[in-house]
Amino acid sequence: MGIERKPINRGGIRSAGYDRSARALEIEFDNGSIIQHRGVGEEIARHFLSSSSPASYYKDTIQEEFSQRRIK
Repeated sequence: MGIERKPINRGGIRSAGYDRSARALEIEFDNGSIIQHRGVGEEIARHFLSSSSPASYYKDTIQEEFSQRRIK
């Protein structure tokens, strides 16, 4: 079972969700791809999910810093 994602619909990001126990952040992009990042702390995930500019926060803080795998 995947992580429950909530709509974001800003900056090319369609939806995102966080699993605290797995420390996993899952992001669905407008192009349909889904990426999951592991080892993401709760505070970083919370800032990303509530950001007024999630795409910038993603690029600056998450994209290159945490291991990732393509889900779709």
